[in-house]
Amino acid sequence: MNADFKKLIQSLESKQYAPVYLVDGEEAYYLDKITQYFEEKILPPSERDFNLMVLYGKDTTWADVVNACRRFPMFADKQVVVLKDAAQLRDINLLAGYMEHPSPTTIFLIEHRFKKTDGRGKLVKLAKEKGFYFTSDKIKDDHVPQWIETYGREIGFHIGERESQILATYLGNDLQKITNEIEKVRINIPDESALTTALIQKYIGISREYNVFEFPEALTSGDRDKLYRMLSYFTANPKSAPLPLVIGSFYNHFNRLYQAQFLKGKSEKDVATALGTYPSKVREIMGLAQQWPLARVEHCLLLLGKLSTNAVGIKNSTNDRELLKEMIGMMTA
Repeated sequence: MNADFKKLIQSLESKQYAPVYLVDGEEAYYLDKITQYFEEKILPPSERDFNLMVLYGKDTTWADVVNACRRFPMFADKQVVVLKDAAQLRDINLLAGYMEHPSPTTIFLIEHRFKKTDGRGKLVKLAKEKGFYFTSDKIKDDHVPQWIETYGREIGFHIGERESQILATYLGNDLQKITNEIEKVRINIPDESALTTALIQKYIGISREYNVFEFPEALTSGDRDKLYRMLSYFTANPKSAPLPLVIGSFYNHFNRLYQAQFLKGKSEKDVATALGTYPSKVREIMGLAQQWPLARVEHCLLLLGKLSTNAVGIKNSTNDRELLKEMIGMMTA
């Protein structure tokens, strides 16, 4: 979870309210969560009709916003004013006059989604001085799997490394979309405590048959029909399996087999802990480790290291589809 977001929510939960909050940025997920908190959590239901005012940037003026913030709460100590889509408010910088001397009985949220507030103006500076400023940046693609695993822990729904990688690959870095899909699974299977690839396939619709993370298992298990069926699909649909992602998936798989070579004789629990996997997967991994001797695993890891440099164009002019075919051919030779 975003550390600044967590800090903001914790301050709200402890009722340490500031007079002004400015939240902006490209990632709408956190902005929606913050706005929802202001609308639903700060005031009790009995006070919202009179003391919660929601305005929209495209439908109001800066003067109307200031007037709303200056009014006194009715039959309560505080009122909440939420300005949504503030980026569409004309003369938004004129709100600085209010922010310099905010009303002590108003909790004012400025929600400036899809882009950052102009840092050259006074709004950001005043928000930091008088209240709280939070910016929600788009999460980087390579950080999405870890974000998904963390999110799973926070909601008490185990999402493993492979499942997180699958979701990140096929859903991208749209956090709202990701959480919506996870919630869809949980609604359908409320008694399940973990997300599996079978559940992803059934409820989210991501195919297990043509899954990047099933690809290395098709190779090491010896299922040649499935391997070449997947190879044919991925070479015909390169966007579904970017070569760096495929190489990364194979590297993780062979690295796990490499570590397994030195864990023979250990308990399933110890092996699972060392490999960062489920105890139920240990027998499968150790079985593959018996079939793939250390020298062959090392050969594949060295091959993947070479191909990873080729994949980014270093000393290579071959396209990704040909490199993928070359990789599979050399590993199955």
